[in-house]
Amino acid sequence: MKKTIKIILSILFFLCLLNMPYGYYQLVRFLALVGFGFLAFKANEEDKREQVFIYIALALLFQPFYKIGLGREIWNVVDVVVGIGLIASMFITERDNFKIRTKD
Repeated sequence: MKKTIKIILSILFFLCLLNMPYGYYQLVRFLALVGFGFLAFKANEEDKREQVFIYIALALLFQPFYKIGLGREIWNVVDVVVGIGLIASMFITERDNFKIRTKD
């Protein structure tokens, strides 16, 4: 489930680089809040405090209730960095899980 959320959020963030209607960006902000909230919850269950902090910070950054006005150019950079970070986190987690399994 975590992988699916990360992939969907990454795709949504990369699509933000296109000229989309304003409603799309509002939808992305809401879905990002829900997705990052869920990822923070799961990270907390796994006792991964750093990830909890990162996901909560991202949820607050993308939350739809109080608009953070960074400008389109900066938001594009944020979308790309977060999208790449989400994809990279899937590979880092897989590598760490592989190391743990082979150690036993």
